[in-house]
Amino acid sequence: MILRAAVTALALLGLPAHADACTRDGPVCEVPLGAYRVALPDAGGAVPAVLFLHGAGGTGRGVLGMTGTVEAITARGYAVIAPDGLPWRSGRTGGIWTFRRDLVRETPRDEAAFFAEVIADAADRHGIDPDRVILAGFSAGAFMVTYLACETPGAFPAYAPVSGGFWRPHPEACAGPVRLFHTHGWRDGTVPLEGRPLRGGQWLQGDIFEGLALFRAANGCARPDPTGHATTGEFLRRSWDCDEGSALEFALFPGGHGVPAGWAEMMLDWYEALPDAAATPG
Repeated sequence: MILRAAVTALALLGLPAHADACTRDGPVCEVPLGAYRVALPDAGGAVPAVLFLHGAGGTGRGVLGMTGTVEAITARGYAVIAPDGLPWRSGRTGGIWTFRRDLVRETPRDEAAFFAEVIADAADRHGIDPDRVILAGFSAGAFMVTYLACETPGAFPAYAPVSGGFWRPHPEACAGPVRLFHTHGWRDGTVPLEGRPLRGGQWLQGDIFEGLALFRAANGCARPDPTGHATTGEFLRRSWDCDEGSALEFALFPGGHGVPAGWAEMMLDWYEALPDAAATPG
């Protein structure tokens, strides 16, 4: 609830409305802590959104270039909000997220505060419903999503990391129940399911299954084995029925490191089926 409260407070500041859409090829939308772009659906009124975080070295503009994923989301009546990470390497474009302070060469940023600014600004400029924003991300963006899901589980109504989890050492515990849909590739060699060392062991990616165990504990799951299995196209899905208000699902696909076709539709189906999600656009 911390992030939602911050969004409400920022919205009450009476930020001026702007006509520019801040699309992929237009000027960025700027807030005090950074910038973002947005793709809007053909819908009126307050619309829900997916706040999607790019991978390492990526940009919000690059996210909006994922036309298959973006169009699948906007076709469902959701906006796609694509913020920019912090500069990662000197002299190179592209950014990174402060899920680990030692990865960022510039001054680390309070990413939760940045996302609160983005959502408040998007509500003002573009009519986004600040209470219906899913936090999703790919690779390094998924690392950021996973850490925020663990640290501030009530800040967003749902979290959807793709191809990224925790790094070692894993957190000792997560703050509380969360609604999380994790998607990962069976043949992912960049972020393997078991993790891998980077820079000769300076950093260690974590184990995806250990991360799921942390979320099961936070969600009060009585058993480690899943209570539900399903197949959606090429996705093999496992789910756990745990504490009321929580939701946890894992979708495995046969590919490598990427956002697979069909992910957006599957994730939104999951989200809209959640009790009290208030997810259906309109």
